[in-house]
Amino acid sequence: MAGNPLGLSTFVLASPFSDSDCPAAFAKVAELGYDVIEVCVEDPRLLSAQALRDAAEEHGLAVGICGAFGADRDLSAEDPGHRAAGLNYLRRCVELAAAVGSPHVAGPMYAPTGQARLLPPDERALQRTQAVESLRAAADHAGEHGIRLALEPLNRFETDLVNTVEQGLELCAATGRDNIGLLLDTFHQNIEEKDLGAAIRTAGERVFHFQVSENDRGTPGSGHIPWPEVFAALEDIGYRGQIVVESFLPTIAEIARAVSLWRPVAPSMDALAADGLAFLRASLHHH
Repeated sequence: MAGNPLGLSTFVLASPFSDSDCPAAFAKVAELGYDVIEVCVEDPRLLSAQALRDAAEEHGLAVGICGAFGADRDLSAEDPGHRAAGLNYLRRCVELAAAVGSPHVAGPMYAPTGQARLLPPDERALQRTQAVESLRAAADHAGEHGIRLALEPLNRFETDLVNTVEQGLELCAATGRDNIGLLLDTFHQNIEEKDLGAAIRTAGERVFHFQVSENDRGTPGSGHIPWPEVFAALEDIGYRGQIVVESFLPTIAEIARAVSLWRPVAPSMDALAADGLAFLRASLHHH
């Protein structure tokens, strides 16, 4: 499995990520020895395909694109205006992905992060219907650009709509689109799945993207995620896509609040980035 491109999320480096962050961030990610930089598009106005391409070329990195879905980007909202805003944002992410050579746009694009509501069945059904319709439209647009959408199940504290692989696959199936699949993240899976290996195998060819983080959202390899089980399952399904280390700077108030990050999860983000990569390289090579 030594063939998987290994990446680092810009959430570890700077937020909101912008063109002006590119020179230093790309240099650092390349110097650490990663293959991919995953650019999280918090504000599309701050990013241009040109700046990302130039930095990627200079440092020999591939670029992955990941969305950030706040309350103003709600593809499953009752309000058509809110849905349109979410869809418009996702379209911009898709066009950026196509322009910088990312195979996908990833993230919990079916609903805003941090939305956890106890809804009666009819309201939940409506929410799901709105999500499916929006995602179908987004997938058709993405398909025109050769881009896949990787939906990320989140844990129960961050979303009430898609927590498990099973729910994620149901949503993919409901859209009826082949270019919609899943982004699986070990942090969320550790909370929601009874068996991480079984969940990954169930997702199978619908695993379009993979993020790694420890059970406390810290450095992969420093906690109790059953990594051998995870890597064996990825090998079993023939996963050849990117594996990206994702964590968050505790200094960013907005993100820290959204993901309930109240204390540092590693000695430093530099240490997390370096140690996470060393762990992945050793594990995948050994595997």
